[in-house]
Amino acid sequence: MDYVKFGNTGMDVSRLCLGCMSFGQAERGGHQWVLDEEKSRPIIKKALDYGTNFFDTANVYSGGSSEEIVGRALKDYANRDEIVLATKVHGRMHEGPNGAGLSRKAIMSEIDNSLKRLGTDYVDLYQIHRWDYQTPIEETMEALHDVVKAGKARYIGASSMYAWQFLKALHIAEKNGWTRFVSMQNHLNLLYREEEREMLPLCRAEKIAVIPWSPMARGKLTRDWDTTTARTETDEFGKTLYAQAAEADRAVVERVAQLAEKRGVPRAQIALSWVLQKDPVTAPIIGATKMSHLEDAVGALSVKLTEEEVAFLEERYIPHGVLGFN
Repeated sequence: MDYVKFGNTGMDVSRLCLGCMSFGQAERGGHQWVLDEEKSRPIIKKALDYGTNFFDTANVYSGGSSEEIVGRALKDYANRDEIVLATKVHGRMHEGPNGAGLSRKAIMSEIDNSLKRLGTDYVDLYQIHRWDYQTPIEETMEALHDVVKAGKARYIGASSMYAWQFLKALHIAEKNGWTRFVSMQNHLNLLYREEEREMLPLCRAEKIAVIPWSPMARGKLTRDWDTTTARTETDEFGKTLYAQAAEADRAVVERVAQLAEKRGVPRAQIALSWVLQKDPVTAPIIGATKMSHLEDAVGALSVKLTEEEVAFLEERYIPHGVLGFN
């Protein structure tokens, strides 16, 4: 495993981050394809064995059960001081007008709820899952600053939003002397490259860590276009992400397959290697429901694409509408 500094901070993270949306209790809401605790723990343990020290979850994943499973596993298998544990806030956690969003009330309640589920006194990275159009960004940033100053989070980060929104948040924090976002968790892969237009250059200029979600496009880059899985059948959000330019996307998937065959490596390694080499990506967030998913991800660290191969993979891409912000 390789390790890098997390953006402009002194914290070291593994080059791969294990995304923990795959772990949870399906009956508590969210996705039906998630792994229960018994099946999740071996994957978390294997990720640790590979040298992964970076784990990302969210309060909303499977009604909080992802946080519970991850927290218990890391307590049993890892040294907390070496783990970089990230979670997120924004999604609806209970009924009522204050059950979601980024108000001071919601943030102060949800950080405590997340810490309780995770079984820890602090998270290393506390992220806003989406932009809250109903709450002034000043209120959100001050609340996050207070969370850090209370010792409940070491750093704060953001996820999918417009570049102007992210820059506004950075400016508000700097203007008021509040804690600044150090990371952006955005949607980036060979089928969705719109972040290259504004968000990636902004992050590069501001020395922001970039930790893309869905680097293999919900698995679409790892198999034939028409192949279906239990996840593709039930993942309603995933169905909305890769439907607007199907023919062009199919051509990109075929390019990945051709290069993987030529290289003699799994398609997943080609797709992930492309993300790993995209400046200024820090650590792609990989999902794993099988041990082979971890093996492919770690193997991708050794796959170095040439400029010609990158151009071959990118050639058939066409502009897409903005996706993944909701």
